Amino acid sequence: MRYRKLGCGPLEVSELSFGTWLTVAGGVAREQAIRCIHAALDHGISLFDTANQYGAGEAERVLGEALKSYPRDRYLIATKLYFPVGDEPDRGLSAAQIEKQLHRSLERLGVDAIDLYQCHRYDQDTPLEETMLALDGAVRAGKVRAIGFSEWSAEQIDAAAAMAGAHALVPFSASQPQYSMLWRKPEAAVFPACARDGIGNLAFSPLAHGVLTGKYAPGEPPPPGTRAASEEMNQFMETAGRHYRSDSLLSAVARLKPIAAELGLTMVQMALAWVLRRSEVASAIIGASRPEQIADNVRAVGVTLPAEAIERIDQALDGVVVR
Repeated sequence: MRYRKLGCGPLEVSELSFGTWLTVAGGVAREQAIRCIHAALDHGISLFDTANQYGAGEAERVLGEALKSYPRDRYLIATKLYFPVGDEPDRGLSAAQIEKQLHRSLERLGVDAIDLYQCHRYDQDTPLEETMLALDGAVRAGKVRAIGFSEWSAEQIDAAAAMAGAHALVPFSASQPQYSMLWRKPEAAVFPACARDGIGNLAFSPLAHGVLTGKYAPGEPPPPGTRAASEEMNQFMETAGRHYRSDSLLSAVARLKPIAAELGLTMVQMALAWVLRRSEVASAIIGASRPEQIADNVRAVGVTLPAEAIERIDQALDGVVVR
């Protein structure tokens, strides 16, 4: 494993981090999920990403249980707030909501402090200053070490950085955007804004909802047990701004297979190495339903893709990339 600084904040993170959304909220049995978390630790993964809403808090509980027997300096916990949790109607980033949800997350995780506390989305109904003052207070109280956000626009990122500077508040040091070979939107404005403002990126869905594994074939039903075969999980493949199961897209992804083979890589390893080639990306968030998947993923760390291979990837995916 290799490690990178997460923006200008206090955290150094493993180049691959482990996300609990797919493992816990995706229906993996509790014991199996814990085995996957332990396998991630064994392979040098230090950052574990979750959210208060995943499984109505169950993901935080499982993660806390899995990590409790390990030294606290062995791992970093990142969690989020914004969306409603379970049947509760309240949501957002108000000072009251931050205080309540932070307390509950700390209890479920069984820790005294969260390493990275993230705003899961931007809250249009709460003044940005209120949110940042509350997060600043959480850091100064020792309950949070660093703060971040997910899927904010470049304008929102710059506004937050300017406010932190003007009022001497703790600045954001982490951004969590969707980013993959197929979804390149952050390159246009989010990555430049983060570079300006000293913010590192944690790329989620680097395998494009599993499509870049190469396991889905055009014109064929998804294999049993896969995300696309699950009625609960495949909705995200169809509502992420495009249809990830279209024949044209899957045909383009199939053209990547000989490129990976010539490089001596699996499709997964090539996709992760492609994401990690960007200096703006501190870590790529992976998920797993089996411990052995993590061993395969970790082999992407340290891989440098030749310029010719990157060009061939672009040619293979021409017409299906979202920029």
